[in-house]
Amino acid sequence: MNYPANDYATLVFDCDGVVLDSNKVKTEAFYQATLPYGEAAAQAMVDYHVANGGVSRYKKFAYFLEQIAPTHAEHQGPDLDALLQAYASHVREGLLSCEMAPGLEVLRQQVPDARWLIVSGGDQSELRDVFAQRGISEWFDGGIFGSPDTKDEILAREMASGNISQPALFLGDSKYDHQAARAAGLDFVFVSGWSEVIDWSSWVAEQGICSVDSIQSLQSQGVGMQVNGQSPYSF
Repeated sequence: MNYPANDYATLVFDCDGVVLDSNKVKTEAFYQATLPYGEAAAQAMVDYHVANGGVSRYKKFAYFLEQIAPTHAEHQGPDLDALLQAYASHVREGLLSCEMAPGLEVLRQQVPDARWLIVSGGDQSELRDVFAQRGISEWFDGGIFGSPDTKDEILAREMASGNISQPALFLGDSKYDHQAARAAGLDFVFVSGWSEVIDWSSWVAEQGICSVDSIQSLQSQGVGMQVNGQSPYSF
């Protein structure tokens, strides 16, 4: 059966790697923030970050201090607050200057009645400021949400309040995005073009996940996907 995009009551977007080409910005920021501990520790942090896409910086830096620094650190380095501050300073400029997903404005025009939300692992106040400065906050009329709350917490809260209405679609670029969407009962499309998931094509094939290269391809071509492993929908 056909399921046009404008039949979705809600579209939920991850930010990094979906709306903004900011995955590399954040990967470099994790490296630079932890570099005072030494190159080995910084690289281990990057490896952990890439393997856990979509998880908040708070949890990642806590893991770094508890698990990575004790075994990889070559030097004593900054504490949690200083790490977060250094990371934020590296990230902010990148978020303001990195590419925005081509086709995003066209998609917004094509689905004027759908509620749009950002549900990200990025810092919530930082995201709201960046989106305001880039002039796209108003597109996300359902709100812009991020850490320290997890995506699972945000989705559960916004669904309980009625802000996310079914049918709803989550557009993400990480394995955590898929897990969070499934746990919340949302349809899911994997956006591959800017993703840092290693060997993503094999993963989506194994999981039976629909994928698109970009937001632009999402709004310009039909996409077949499985909903709850049963009915093949397309839009």
